[in-house]
Amino acid sequence: MMHCPSCQRPATERDGYDEQGRQRYGCRPCHRDFTAHSTSAFSGYRWPADVILTAVRWYASYPLSAQQVRQLLAERHIDISARTVLNWVQTFGPRLAQALHGHRRRVGRHWYVDEVFCFRGKQKRYLYRASDHHGQVVDIWLRDKRDRASAEAFCRRALKRTGTNPHTVVSDHHQPYVKAVTSTLPSACHIRTGLHRARGETTNPIERSHVATRDRLRCTRGLKTVTTGQRFLECFEGLQALRRGYVKLRELVPGYRATTASPHETTRAVMVAMNVLGAQLQKVV
Repeated sequence: MMHCPSCQRPATERDGYDEQGRQRYGCRPCHRDFTAHSTSAFSGYRWPADVILTAVRWYASYPLSAQQVRQLLAERHIDISARTVLNWVQTFGPRLAQALHGHRRRVGRHWYVDEVFCFRGKQKRYLYRASDHHGQVVDIWLRDKRDRASAEAFCRRALKRTGTNPHTVVSDHHQPYVKAVTSTLPSACHIRTGLHRARGETTNPIERSHVATRDRLRCTRGLKTVTTGQRFLECFEGLQALRRGYVKLRELVPGYRATTASPHETTRAVMVAMNVLGAQLQKVV
């Protein structure tokens, strides 16, 4: 018998079925009814989880506005507003990215670090990004300042989230990186270089990593705030990692073989993986 999600007691009994035909349980100590769906993060929402996950996946994966996602869903007789799409992305996007993080491949120890400008009218924000020599994004962080404090905070964040201490860090000639790498990654060899070099290290790998983000933001009005922008970008980068093979899809989709799968099979596997991760999300108490 299931435990009550409210009082966490096992003293429950079957109490018929709900309108969707799911088994309903009654808790004798607290006199509350619940189903197996009651603990899901999607409990209480009008639309089922697959609809919400589809909207989040479309908005975060493709250069679509919230209005365009609303129109695509309306063609499938799902009537929601553009604001609802944005709310779903802000609510479930970061949680899906966090769930994906546990299935990502281990990052390398050769890092490239850089930042890219994000404009919204006259407002300018800075997206810090680190990637390894395989092209996998180590971490991202959106800031409203480009200084030593932001660079140091980003390095500490990347180190904490990955648990990997790099042996080489490659950056451009931005001065704050010198003290940031020295203070937060003292054992790493810091190489300062540029984009166009005849030989040796260049920043070309991290510059290529910015392209997908630039393309996605080009069709939008920019990132309104640092908080909401960070949430969206975490979801976007998580899906990028999922599609590019930096997530172990075989752990989420049994029977999937990356070496023999066609592009169509990979696309379907990504959708299945998103639904599997969504089913594992629990309601925050």
